[in-house]
Amino acid sequence: MPMEKTFNAAEAEPRLYARWEAEGCFAAGANASRDETYCIMIPPPNVTGSLHMGHAFNNTLQDILIRWKRMQGYDTLWQPGTDHAGIATQMVTEREMAANGEPTRAEMGRAKFLARVWEQKVKSRGTIIGQLKRLGASCDWSREAFTMGGAEGDPDKGKGPNFHDAVIKVFVDMYDKGLIYRGKRLVNWDPKFETAISDLEVENIETPGHMWHFKYPLAGGQTYEYVEKDEDGTVTLRETRDYISIATTRPETMLGDGAVAVHPDDTRYAPIVGKLCEIPVGPKEHRRLIPIITDEYPDPDFGSGAVKITGAHDFNDYQVAKRGGIPMYRLMNTRAQMRDDGVPYAEAATIAMEVAEGKRTLGEAECDAINLVPDELRGLDRFEARKAVVEQITSEGLAVMIPNPKVAEDNAPEDTPATIPLVENKPIMQPFGDRSKVVIEPMLTDQWFVDAEKIVGPALDKVRDGTVKIMPESGEKTYYHWLDNIEPWCISRQLWWGHQIPVWYGPGKVDNTYSYAPSDLKTFCGSTFDEVRREAKSYYAGERVDECDSQLESQARDDDLILLWRDPDVLDTWFSSGLWPIGTLGWPEDTDELKKYFPTSTLVTGQDILFFWVARMMMMQLAVTGEVPFDEVYLHGLVRDAKGKKMSKSVGNVIDPLEIIDEYGADALRFSSAAMASLGGVLKLDMQRVQGYRNFTTKLWNATRYAEMNEVFTARADVPDTCPTDVRQLPDATQTLNRWIIGETAKVREEVDAALAEYKFNDAATALYAFVWGKVCDWYVEFSKPLLLDGDDASKAETRETMAWVLEQCFILLHPIMPFITEELWDTTGTRAKMLVHADWPTYTAADLVDPEADREMNWTISLIENVRSVRAQMRVPAGLYVPVVQVALDEAGRKAYANNETLIKRLARIGEVTEADEPPKGALTIAVDGGTFALPLADIIDVGAEKERLGKTLAKLQKELGGLKGRLNNAKFVASAPPEVVEESRERLATGEAELATLSAALDRLAEAS
Repeated sequence: MPMEKTFNAAEAEPRLYARWEAEGCFAAGANASRDETYCIMIPPPNVTGSLHMGHAFNNTLQDILIRWKRMQGYDTLWQPGTDHAGIATQMVTEREMAANGEPTRAEMGRAKFLARVWEQKVKSRGTIIGQLKRLGASCDWSREAFTMGGAEGDPDKGKGPNFHDAVIKVFVDMYDKGLIYRGKRLVNWDPKFETAISDLEVENIETPGHMWHFKYPLAGGQTYEYVEKDEDGTVTLRETRDYISIATTRPETMLGDGAVAVHPDDTRYAPIVGKLCEIPVGPKEHRRLIPIITDEYPDPDFGSGAVKITGAHDFNDYQVAKRGGIPMYRLMNTRAQMRDDGVPYAEAATIAMEVAEGKRTLGEAECDAINLVPDELRGLDRFEARKAVVEQITSEGLAVMIPNPKVAEDNAPEDTPATIPLVENKPIMQPFGDRSKVVIEPMLTDQWFVDAEKIVGPALDKVRDGTVKIMPESGEKTYYHWLDNIEPWCISRQLWWGHQIPVWYGPGKVDNTYSYAPSDLKTFCGSTFDEVRREAKSYYAGERVDECDSQLESQARDDDLILLWRDPDVLDTWFSSGLWPIGTLGWPEDTDELKKYFPTSTLVTGQDILFFWVARMMMMQLAVTGEVPFDEVYLHGLVRDAKGKKMSKSVGNVIDPLEIIDEYGADALRFSSAAMASLGGVLKLDMQRVQGYRNFTTKLWNATRYAEMNEVFTARADVPDTCPTDVRQLPDATQTLNRWIIGETAKVREEVDAALAEYKFNDAATALYAFVWGKVCDWYVEFSKPLLLDGDDASKAETRETMAWVLEQCFILLHPIMPFITEELWDTTGTRAKMLVHADWPTYTAADLVDPEADREMNWTISLIENVRSVRAQMRVPAGLYVPVVQVALDEAGRKAYANNETLIKRLARIGEVTEADEPPKGALTIAVDGGTFALPLADIIDVGAEKERLGKTLAKLQKELGGLKGRLNNAKFVASAPPEVVEESRERLATGEAELATLSAALDRLAEAS
């Protein structure tokens, strides 16, 4: 049956993928012919997620590598799976429950809600997996893993790795080794979901804001001489002050201030360091005093140079408070409302005052229990409290005042105040929850932490000694920076969906009684409650021990029964995904897969999760197994739009990969991804390029149809027609054209292998595009026509064999990037023993297959045609006009090449009569070729003077534009402050313009010859 006129991607892609799966093409070890293994772990997408361009790009690169290695005969495994995505999955489930009118999570209770989430997981899981299959991802889906696989309630328990038990075992082991602990630290707190979240889940967005300036009066009405000086030391301001001024964007947090800090070298405040100042808010009779301290953190040149320290609600302040032993008072509840618990404000303020005066010391729990929110502000939303605090301070005259500019305005009312409070209206970076879309509150809370400092050493060493390579090199520098300055890792989340922390609490034994005070509670850690029960029985001297839901239930126990309650928190998703390499391979069992594929080979992932995932996998795998998780890490950036802007729904530039697949096919999207994947480069998805690569698939299809119509695939000289083969044998070619294209094929094979080995996907794509479109579909097909149409039987047979072999090599070499169309063409053009996905990757070399004589002749011929075409285009010679050419000088090799290919040269370059001369005629443009020179007499064909004028104007305009671009890029302020995509676009425009400038200059030089 003859080939269809076009490739129907929408019909072929699902059919081909189903066949790959049915024949087990993606199974671990499929097509292996060597002992070496190659394993990639997919970065697990959220189980409730949908495919976006980042997924499409990332998984395309992984698939290119795994298909390439599989065809090379490696024992490959591309391990798939999904992440339980605690906060995202819980949010999606609760949203659907609300839409359905189901009971709320609180109304359901934990057990029933978790069962409902499992239903949601089963329902959603197929979406992202199905979308990855549409992309062509050749994962071993029979091994699909889930980061909560095996947990209680899992409907697929026993069908995949028991990831849950592995996670719990690691927690218990690390707890027993003192690597995991519970403590109070500042975290990103999401008031909507009422949980801690990671930095990666925080979006810092520039929003309109205010900077208020307030006075903190010195205690007892003390005064000091405040002096400001310029850079030369000249006094510019000298006045007596009874206050120190601070600036803040969050006045409501002033209620929890523990100190005011100034830089130790700031002489303005030297007289008052160590003194007390008054927080200017709250009942006057209970105004708190706080010390003025020194710390390196304040910047003397920013604002007043004095910074209020609220350790419980600001990350920088938290570090200052830790260094200075400053108390940290929490002001808000989990919903970011001002606290309404605890003793009355007057009593709390008295205690805080005793602390400030050094009369009393508070423990961590005691400090957290104190509520320093004035009674009238308790229970208010934080932003309502902000308004109230500002009004109170301003009404008392404790705002810093400045002259009112409206006084000088015409027709200003007589009662216009001479001064107004200093409030700067300025944009501020505000942290928002990426899912909740509410402002994140830094909050001092009790959480579980990994003592990362104790396990970071080996993770640093293995990169420094080259055991693990991170690409690009800038990624290594970032890795070192983060890990050299690592902080404790918060691993607990206040959610229900996730791995519940395997810790139980019970009353502590104090003076022969049981105490439920927070500081007295006894902690038990174990993989199961049975383990914990055994430990608890020993601690409680044989008393009966059982489990309950809460501390309140435990305290209401019978006298002869000890009830333990489990920590309600769950583990951060990053903790479980940090064990992805070993958990998916069956650890802690010593499975065959673990022995074979671990450590894995390559990790392909985004730069944004280098610390959150890559570094943590390094630390966790080394801590648990003593082995690195992978050998090489390939990092890439965000996929942006064609102009380099970040994709955003609000901007309206989000590109849906599934829509691209629908319109252009998966192969075009995949080739676009490979073509833009330069190591460390900016990823710009241009839809025009996607369309161009769709045209590339059409070009390949049409070249194959041309071959079919010329009976290229019917004559099988190497094997009987009835014998299915994988790849045609290399032809024993004698024709120059055929020897040349065989050599070109060997060259591109080496280029592709070298590029993929160095993760230069763009170089591999560029080489294949130039070879397949240019060398094969254009030049080889065109040059083959005389041989196929007019050659003798031997020449025809050889050319058919060669064309069939070359096209098959195109299918093979393109397959890792464009699997669908190449598999279809492979199946269409022969009877095969196995599918293309398992075809043997070629190993021939240019040294073996390049024929120097044929290489020189054909490339000489192509160069002449291309140069003539270039001159014609530059000079705007009419496309259909055949122009005369003068051969000025040419060596024997050139004469032979010209003679052998004269007919094609004349036709393809639109050349008329060719004459010989010793010198180029006047008004001719010269064309240099290897071994000689040709000249095109154009004086009688074009208006040389008019062309010079036109090109001169174009050149002048371009030079002006380039001057502006250079000036902008040489401006350090522009480069530092402009959006990165704008700077990058300017650099690209400069590079493109300079290339165009060179072309125009060369054209003018040619015209100068003709003058």
